[in-house]
Order: sequence, then structure tokens, then C-alpha cells
Amino acid sequence: MAKRFLSSPRHKISYKFREASFDLLTDFLINLNKRNKDNIQSLSECSGTFKKKKLMEYIFLITKEMRLDPLAGYHAIELLQRFMVKHLTDLFTTPTPQGAAADPPRSYEGAVFDKLKEKFPLIIFSCVQLASKMSLHSHMIDTSTAVRFLHSVGLSVSKKAVLDSELLVLKGLEFRLNSPNPLTYVEILLEVLGHNEPSTPVDRLYPLCHHVLQFVSLQRTAIYDSLLAITVQWGSPSTEHREKFVTVTEDYMLLGGSVIAVATFILYVRKYEQVVEELSHITGISPKSIRDFACVTLKHIVGASSPVTFT
Repeated sequence: MAKRFLSSPRHKISYKFREASFDLLTDFLINLNKRNKDNIQSLSECSGTFKKKKLMEYIFLITKEMRLDPLAGYHAIELLQRFMVKHLTDLFTTPTPQGAAADPPRSYEGAVFDKLKEKFPLIIFSCVQLASKMSLHSHMIDTSTAVRFLHSVGLSVSKKAVLDSELLVLKGLEFRLNSPNPLTYVEILLEVLGHNEPSTPVDRLYPLCHHVLQFVSLQRTAIYDSLLAITVQWGSPSTEHREKFVTVTEDYMLLGGSVIAVATFILYVRKYEQVVEELSHITGISPKSIRDFACVTLKHIVGASSPVTFT
């Protein structure tokens, strides 16, 4: 991609478990659970539209190249999804420009998408840049670094263009940048799991959870399609089934718990059932739902031709 633009931090930052108090963990868990439920109850028709594999892969590559905390990448994906839905909604609900009605059908929509296509790579980068400023463990991408990086990947932009794009995203998000993301749920659930079950090696599970979560994110469509097939008992999902299933694809509590379950099965299969039961107790999600998600994910990881089963 591009050469490295940010030097490594002087001290490698690692996530330390079992240092948060019970009261703090309780507050975090209650807050995340509430925000997860609020998000599920207010889903739009466009939920997940900007979480396609190529988009997420592009953001993960930028995050890696810029040596940012992985949390910044997942945060950027959430910012991009929220911004693009709001931005497109605003564009298509504003009055049609004078004279456009006389143009051929869809000309206005086509013009909007053509203009957006030019700005889209910079909008994606702006989301990563904003996410870097919200992360406690990341370098903050300044404007000069942003311009050098963008030039290196073939985007000739000025500092003003970078600032304008960042401001466009900020205004579109109404300056609300604190969006929960899947990795946050994984980290908090691991922390609570380590507190409730001290024998669980959460420190060793955490690095593997990163890989599992990234795999699920990049294989999102295939994994959720398989999970939907299980839900409808391997029949052909109807449009109504797919519409209702969106609440599952956007349930980060389920995703976080299932990622931990998969990591546990890979590293400590004997503890798998115990961890699933404890995760169910923590999240309020049924053990079956967590097992089904873990089973589907493991199937895709190993490339099995038939469902993975646990005995």
C-alpha cells in the first residue's frame, strides 16, 4: 500500500484485564446493553449497507498502515455507516434543483452518485482520521500526515480538502462520534468474563478474538446468510425473514459473545460450554443463539462442507 507514516509508540500498549472494579464493569455493561438495544430498535432500512467486505477491508488496511489501534478501524466503520446513510438521505430529500425535473429520469440521482463517487475515498479516510482522534491508544492523524498518505495512494488532495471533508463528516454526524463498535463489546465482555470466571484465560483469548472478529467482519454476508438459513431451518428465506433478521446482524452483544465463544473453542475447547453458559448469563442471550453463531463461524473458518456440531 503506502510507506509507513507514523512511528511506533515508545511503549507497546496492551490491553490489561482484571484491573477494573466491579462497579465500573457493571456500569459499562449496563450502558453497552442499553445502547445495543436502542440501536436495534432504531435501525434504518439501510443498516449494514456500508459494511461490505471491500469497504471494511480498505479501512482495516488504512488502520494497519497508519499503525492505529484496531479499535479505530471498527469505530471508523460505524462512523462511515452512520454518515453515509444520513448524507444520502439529506441529499435525496432536499428539493430537486431547478431545471433538473426537465432532465431525463434519474439524472439528478445519477449526478448525486457521480459527485459522491469522487469524494468517497476521502470520506472514508476522514472517518478513519476522526476515529483516530477518539482512540486513547492511537496516534492522532494530523492534516499533514493525512495529505502525505493520500498522495501516496494516488489521491491528490490539499490540506483544505482534507479539513473540509473532515468537517463534512463531523456535521453529518452532528458532532456525535461516540459510536459503540463490535470490538468494544468483545473487550468489555472479556473483562466481565474474567471477573466472573477467574480461571478463564482472557488475556490469551483476547488476541485471537481480534482475528475472529476481523474474519466475521470480512465474511459478514456469508456468515449471516448461513445463520439465517439455520433460523428458517435451511429453507429459502423470504423478504420478511431477511427484514426481521437485520436485528440479528446489528446485535453487537450477540456478535461479541459469539466471537469470544469461537476463540474459546479454538484455544480451550474443554472450557467452551462453561464459557458459553457464562456469556449467556452476562448478556441475557440464550446459549443456543451463541452456539449457533459460533458453529456457523467455525464452519466458515475451516471451510467445512457441512455444519460444525458440538458434542
